[in-house]
Amino acid sequence: MEQYENIQQKPVGDMSVGEWLITMLIMIIPIVNIVMLFIWGFGSPDKRRNYARASLIWMAISIVLIIIFYGAIFALIISTSSL
Repeated sequence: MEQYENIQQKPVGDMSVGEWLITMLIMIIPIVNIVMLFIWGFGSPDKRRNYARASLIWMAISIVLIIIFYGAIFALIISTSSL
């Protein structure tokens, strides 16, 4: 009985300019961009994997900062309106 090693295939080569243009086009479409980032970041090996993961991390950081900012503004409005 032969044993086969489970080896993940890594993407080969760099992305062409055309592939980057298509990637950038996909990134400007709302909702689709988030879905594609998850597919590229956590799906089968893709040349865009690190880009997708980095973009998702920046999105998470931005969301946290926005929540903190609006929370601070809301708290300021509530505290000044009770005077």
